Amino acid sequence: MSKTSSISNLGAGGRLVEQHWQELAARRRLYTVVGAIVFFVAFAGSVWFANESNSGKFFDRLPYFFDFIGELIPRDPFEIVRALFDLPSPYYDGSFKYNYEEGRHYITDGFYVPEYVYKMLETINIAIVSTIIGMIFGFILSFLAARNMMAKAWIRVPARRFMELLRAFPEVVIAGFFLAIFSLGPIPAIIAVSIHTIGALGKMFYEVVENADMKADEGLRASGGNWIERVWFAIVPQVMPNFMSYFLLRLEINVRASTIIGAVGGGGIGESLRLSISQGHEAKTLAIVLLLLCTIVAVDQFSAWLRKKLAGEHAFQFVH
Repeated sequence: MSKTSSISNLGAGGRLVEQHWQELAARRRLYTVVGAIVFFVAFAGSVWFANESNSGKFFDRLPYFFDFIGELIPRDPFEIVRALFDLPSPYYDGSFKYNYEEGRHYITDGFYVPEYVYKMLETINIAIVSTIIGMIFGFILSFLAARNMMAKAWIRVPARRFMELLRAFPEVVIAGFFLAIFSLGPIPAIIAVSIHTIGALGKMFYEVVENADMKADEGLRASGGNWIERVWFAIVPQVMPNFMSYFLLRLEINVRASTIIGAVGGGGIGESLRLSISQGHEAKTLAIVLLLLCTIVAVDQFSAWLRKKLAGEHAFQFVH
């Protein structure tokens, strides 16, 4: 039976519903086509703008993309291991390319930490300190910004705007400002990542607070509890698992951010990566990339394990 005949068999009400549905379907198709055209035009315009901003060399240089990857292949695969653990190279010729041993950080006369492992620990330290600072201040600001916990708009609105201001600029931009003040090193990186983390965690925290069950808060309010007691005993036990989950997620993000900031003078492994790439030291570059990959995977796995311990195994099981 054709669609036209099936429609004709409908009553007046059914035909009206069918006609309305067809109008909605036609409108949806029109919106899809218009949206696809707008997306294509915007994408083509962006690519053109990128090419013009790159002195018209973007498409000209695209075929040579894999040449750089080929240049990263070391003459001896074991050179990557030597560069990672500061072992002597048989190709050492007095240049910086093979001076792996000079980067050792000696703890005692016979024990040392490899240069890149030491730099990676510095990057992780920047991320951990920054995330803890962001957690503390974001925790405080979240309750001041939550609508269900702070009825006074003159406190709530400035708290939200303040957090928006803190996360308005990327960490690398903030780091550039503080690098000009405090010079090179990890302190500007800690300040920059901490500032952005306060704004980011504060927003996620107050959204969690606003979704909390307010029955416990109502009970404490009825029994005469003050604002701090209501926050600490009624809301914090509910939201802390989510807070810790966001804290661990932000820690992963901050490890990457600390690496990027290191490339502009913020200390850590990022600076070593920038130097090795710019100087064409392929073994050192691949050693740092390998160390970064292993570190990110380790942090991710540790965060997943800790989240399971905090939230309970049942929270990660499928409901049959």
